[in-house]
Amino acid sequence: MSILVNEHTRLLIQGLGRDGSFQASKTIEYGTNVVAAVHPGREGSNFENKVPYFSSVEKAIDKTGANTGVIFVPAPFAMDAIIEQVDAGIDLIVCITEGVPVLDMIKIMSYIKDKPVRLIGSNCPGLLTPSTKTKVGIIPGNIVKQGNIGVVSRSGTLTYEAIAQLVQNGFGQSTCVGIGGDPVHGTTFTDILEMFQSDDETEAIVLIGEIGGTREQLAAEYIKKHVTKPVVSYIAGQTAPPGKRMGHAGAIITGKAALASEKNKALSNAGVHVVESPSDIGLRMKEIMR
Repeated sequence: MSILVNEHTRLLIQGLGRDGSFQASKTIEYGTNVVAAVHPGREGSNFENKVPYFSSVEKAIDKTGANTGVIFVPAPFAMDAIIEQVDAGIDLIVCITEGVPVLDMIKIMSYIKDKPVRLIGSNCPGLLTPSTKTKVGIIPGNIVKQGNIGVVSRSGTLTYEAIAQLVQNGFGQSTCVGIGGDPVHGTTFTDILEMFQSDDETEAIVLIGEIGGTREQLAAEYIKKHVTKPVVSYIAGQTAPPGKRMGHAGAIITGKAALASEKNKALSNAGVHVVESPSDIGLRMKEIMR
């Protein structure tokens, strides 16, 4: 088993400009079942002579049975792309696009409420399941290894670092999920923690948080009540000055609860194995899983 994506994933890629085309190539190269590409003005041709282009998501689903969508369109058009995929009946939508306005994300979250769809992102690296070679987003396929550690992170590059540290210490991953670092996003830590807890293939979890907001405290509360599997966590931004945004739009200390120290305290009190450096993630997991 795995979570969210697997051998049944039929991927549609929307927005094949420079970055989208590069990532589409890497996704196909990794072995993911990419069935459709959606981009204006290209219907009737194929991406890399393999994947048919369509002018709309609805038409692409009708012809290919796509059930998962990844979005690379520019930020001003991301809301329309997400809504188009929702209305067309995509089950899982992953929005990689950075810089989507907060107001747009608030409108999107209101729109998808009570609809049978899951949104990951925006401003996220996506997700990847090594066992089925299923990559939806920008996580590099060459750094992962099949295994039983679930990874969930607000940070893209720290997702990669956590994976590298695990592999270096002999651990593979069940599924790796980057939920995004913006103030408003579709899927939370608790959503993914619930899935990993229910997944037979996942034996332990790595959680990467960062300063800003209280998502990690909510995760800690959920872990304390519902998660029986070992969790190792790292919080980025431990030396960040208050009021200064550190990379992500949501990575800003706006009050005591947003501090890395407060998040670490909450996670530690929930029984999580908190590390002070990302380089300690694999080593701590090795100690726990011996």
